Amino acid sequence: MDKNYKEYVDKISPKPTYAKNYILAFIVGGIICVIGQAINDVYMNFGLDKLKAAGATSMTLIFVGAFLTGLGVYDLIGKRAGAGSIIPITGFANSIVSPAMEYKREGYVMGVGANLFKIAGPVLVYGIGSSVLCGLIYYIIKFVI
Repeated sequence: MDKNYKEYVDKISPKPTYAKNYILAFIVGGIICVIGQAINDVYMNFGLDKLKAAGATSMTLIFVGAFLTGLGVYDLIGKRAGAGSIIPITGFANSIVSPAMEYKREGYVMGVGANLFKIAGPVLVYGIGSSVLCGLIYYIIKFVI
């Protein structure tokens, strides 16, 4: 019975178009990166040095990604682009805002606030924790040894 059901599901399931998915992910991810580079160039033309322009560009892309997620536009981009919309920093903003948007009816504190870091929270915790651990190892190696 299990084997027949699996064969039936395999038969009627739509087959993914891998080449199309790869191309769309590459194009959309590339467009997001080009937009990020253009924003960075604008900040540098306004007089920011390279480091400050990079920080301002990151903040701008996070804001735009969060704003587009709030409007529901980023989800439409993600349906077409797949990983092309997830990999850049705008995907990080989407991963923070999406869970919060689902629970906005429960209020700002218990809905949005409680669910804001549901997906990105563990990533941030492990990222910060591993950077502290790497920093301690570097400190021990550099100054003690």
